[in-house]
Amino acid sequence: MTEYIYKASDRTGKVVEGSLDSEDENSVIKKLRGMGYIPIRITAASGTQALSRYLNLSFALSSPFSKVPEKNLLSFTQELSTLVKAGLPLDRSLMIAIEVTDHEYLKETAQALLKDVRGGKSFSEALAKHSRVFNRLYVNMIKAGEAGGVLDIVLERLVDFLERSRELKSIIVNAIIYPALLVVVMGSAVAFLLTFVVPRFVGVFESTGQELPLATQMLLIFSNGIKNFWWLIAAAGFGLYAWFRNYTKNEQGRMNWDGFKLKIGPVRDLILKIEVARMSRTLGTLINSGVPLLQALGIVREIIGNVVVANSLSTIQKAVKEGKGVSTPMKNTELFPSLATHMIRVGEETGNMEDMLLKVADTYDKEVQNSVKRFISLLEPILICGMALIVTGIIVPILLAIVSINDISF
Repeated sequence: MTEYIYKASDRTGKVVEGSLDSEDENSVIKKLRGMGYIPIRITAASGTQALSRYLNLSFALSSPFSKVPEKNLLSFTQELSTLVKAGLPLDRSLMIAIEVTDHEYLKETAQALLKDVRGGKSFSEALAKHSRVFNRLYVNMIKAGEAGGVLDIVLERLVDFLERSRELKSIIVNAIIYPALLVVVMGSAVAFLLTFVVPRFVGVFESTGQELPLATQMLLIFSNGIKNFWWLIAAAGFGLYAWFRNYTKNEQGRMNWDGFKLKIGPVRDLILKIEVARMSRTLGTLINSGVPLLQALGIVREIIGNVVVANSLSTIQKAVKEGKGVSTPMKNTELFPSLATHMIRVGEETGNMEDMLLKVADTYDKEVQNSVKRFISLLEPILICGMALIVTGIIVPILLAIVSINDISF
């Protein structure tokens, strides 16, 4: 049996919390429903979670100058979806969501939403006023749900979309943690060798009056340069980084950089798979929620990370206006994988494009995972070999200096 911490609501909107011992989350949900409660949040208890609960600690970001983290937005949407699906009115659902939300900025935003909804505005109109938290995708899906009277279904789709998007990002981030850590350790080790170890060894050799080998002299010059002018190197690195950031903020600069990435074979393959997965899931979710295709394409264009791929969607959007469909202009861009365009064409021909788009997204989510694993498995030995070569380049000149001591006449 596992202890689960829960937050739930009764039909009057009162929030209760506590813990239950059960086999799994589904059993906890059944128990809560049997007690007449609407389950809002259920998490397996751990030492840290229990301590946080009883001391009422919150580690959520509260700065109004930053966007709400995805995990907090996901939790808020899940809670709202559960409450609306249970038949509670939207204003009462928002009240309960406000009470259980940990993130201060999101809590303040939800309070503003509640005020607007009670003031007579639609939920989508209220959401549109907070673009830092709720993007166009979120707002338009809610708008479509309100228009069709299926807000509960749309909220469920939003939850699924946010979960899958977060899962994909998590896979990518987790995959690059080890290589990034390896690069940091490599850099630190090399810096230590050059600034502390090399000067001490060379100092001993110079005290003998023996002329150092050329390779050792060059290593010493390099070591002294890093030791004495590290601040200049750091300033140059920071300046280069600042220039690059400024360059990529410029529209043409961003276009050039994104175009360059698409010219590198393995990188191009990974970027296109990520963008196809993101585009397909977003487009399929929007169409499935009742958003018109042209409007959906415009929204998708805003969430695509690569400018070159995003601009290609403008071409597709224009072709759709002319009645040419999606798959043919998509194929003509020569950017999207043939499997994706073929699956979308099948969806168009069968009149079931939204479901086919979601299948494309599932397919390329798996492709991204496999590509990331292959890329990391290739990158790790390259980094290790690079580290070995660098260390060898430092150690060999020192060994040459040691061997040269044999030439000293006593």
